[in-house]
Amino acid sequence: MKSRKRNMFTTTVKSTQEEDISILIQKDNHTWNYLCDCGEASGLTIKEIQNIKALFISHTHIDHFINFDSIIRHQIGIERRVIICGPIGIAKQVQARLLGYTWNLIEEKSIIYEVRELNVQNEYEVFELQPPLWKLEKQEIVTNDFVFKNEDFQVSAVLLDHKIPTVAYKFEEKEKIKINLSKADFKPGKWVKDLKYAFENKELDNEITIDESLYRAKDLFYLLEVQKGDSVGIIMDHAPSKENHDKIISHFNFCETVLIESFYVNEDKELALKNFHSYAEKSGIVARQAQVKNPIPVHFSRKYNAQQINQLKEEFYRAFHQSE
Repeated sequence: MKSRKRNMFTTTVKSTQEEDISILIQKDNHTWNYLCDCGEASGLTIKEIQNIKALFISHTHIDHFINFDSIIRHQIGIERRVIICGPIGIAKQVQARLLGYTWNLIEEKSIIYEVRELNVQNEYEVFELQPPLWKLEKQEIVTNDFVFKNEDFQVSAVLLDHKIPTVAYKFEEKEKIKINLSKADFKPGKWVKDLKYAFENKELDNEITIDESLYRAKDLFYLLEVQKGDSVGIIMDHAPSKENHDKIISHFNFCETVLIESFYVNEDKELALKNFHSYAEKSGIVARQAQVKNPIPVHFSRKYNAQQINQLKEEFYRAFHQSE
């Protein structure tokens, strides 16, 4: 069986070097946008904000959440549900931001915020907030491998330590099974659906009827092609600890693209340890160990000038490309 791949996700850092981190994820032939962290971001347009379907917040330190008010400002009135994912405590923090304003002129159904708060690995608590009172309504507790999913892709999450819990996210396109009829003289029909079903459910001996002839499913699998999905990882603030690194390597193994926090240059490693941040060399090493295809260092300390940022990137990629 042949496997082929196409790129689906477009990932854009919307903040400048002098601004706080904010990353927009878009995908091919898809209406909605997905925002990872809400730092100040001059590159984020009103239209992009209004088209956000879900926000994925790593944690609510000010440099990752300060721009949430701008998100609110441009989403009020879109009359649909927007999902917010984040660590424990984020539901009350979202509510507090909303309650900081007066909403007497806003219709009740102008927007609904659904907050998914990750308490432990693979479990989140769901809350709803609606204007004008923004009462925090607890809905349910969900146990699931994915914090978000739709018909095209799914998002999983892993909890990391930054002296507080932070969340790293992985976007994965679902694999698609295609039929290649040029490899045989068969005509399309119901059998195609039956064959795909047998393949997806590993039912190798299912009988497939084509033009009144019977075939075993496994004998026809050569007609199928797996369209492999794209994947993007977003790993923000985390201590350079073995526990964090083991989680990152496991969760993001073979991820296509990963944007990973690289806050300090190597000579400031002691600051990284003190402040529970990663540094260039260590982030490059963990990306290599996770066998990431396209790693991108992001979220640098604002104390660095352009020359120091270039040094940081060189340290990151040197560590990523070095052999064991």
